[in-house]
Amino acid sequence: MNQTTTEIPLLDLRGTPCPINFVRTKLKLQQMSPGLLLEVWLDPGEPIEQVPDSLTIEGYHIKTIEDRQDFFSLKVYRL
Repeated sequence: MNQTTTEIPLLDLRGTPCPINFVRTKLKLQQMSPGLLLEVWLDPGEPIEQVPDSLTIEGYHIKTIEDRQDFFSLKVYRL
């Protein structure tokens, strides 16, 4: 299934502490259809260091991590 950029759901977790940000990301991915992409906004520091690794361990595929100065944009596939 192909998604356009405007169809990619956004989960803004800035200000959300670990491990809550990982749990919310995982729950959102589980609600999505396989093959779809989710964009997650995370704070610098522990969130961007921990969440991508935890998602990879759970079997999700990280497409990109983009530094947007005040936060990070993580794009992850629901497999």
